[in-house]
Amino acid sequence: MGEAVLEIKDLKKVYGDGTEALKGITSRIGKGELIAIIGPSGAGKSTFLRSINRLNEPTSGEIIFNNENILKIKGKKLRSVRRQIGMVFQGYNLIKRSTTVQNVLHGRLGYMSTIKGGLGRYSKDDTKKAIDILVRVGLKDQAFKRADELSGGQQQRVGIARAIAQNPSILLADEPIASLDPTSSENVMTYLKQISQEDDITTIVNLHQVDFAKEFADRIIGIKGGSIVFDGKPKELTNGITEMIYKA
Repeated sequence: MGEAVLEIKDLKKVYGDGTEALKGITSRIGKGELIAIIGPSGAGKSTFLRSINRLNEPTSGEIIFNNENILKIKGKKLRSVRRQIGMVFQGYNLIKRSTTVQNVLHGRLGYMSTIKGGLGRYSKDDTKKAIDILVRVGLKDQAFKRADELSGGQQQRVGIARAIAQNPSILLADEPIASLDPTSSENVMTYLKQISQEDDITTIVNLHQVDFAKEFADRIIGIKGGSIVFDGKPKELTNGITEMIYKA
């Protein structure tokens, strides 16, 4: 691992009903790494991922990004940090009646005034960059179609393109292939890998599919019961360790 882009220290999340979703997660995330988070349902994978950009608020611990504990910031500073952390959702989170390129341009909203953003007054440069990103994810010909005319795999690629339009340092993907067929899943993971490598963007992906984790990740973290129980290279993830991670 090279330069660390994220340092997570003793991260805990306890919900109001007393459920301990995270039990002291500590990890160091390197620049440009593609990390797959695996583990059974309810293990804490989504809670962990969404804690990084504070879509979930951790109970305690530290997340060090740009030499600052981002759990202690708020307001304009928090918005600035979130601008640097792109997010790809399982359910795509697209505006279905808008065109593909308009959805990608929504990744630029964090850089615009509220008035310009609300009116959709994107610059020519932003529009050109959005088209260029769609070319990268194989969707140039779909740029002016409504998002709801696209297949699930294509919609997920629009979600990736929108996140890339933010110019993020970190890309989080929460079960991005959970509802996709094998071919679409392969395409989505291939684009995530390419972007991670070509743009040197740290990419953290929650996956249920261990085979895809082993094929595409530089590193795999196994979470079980709110704790890290494996952290290593794909070749180190043996069948026995996988069974341990998923065994009830």
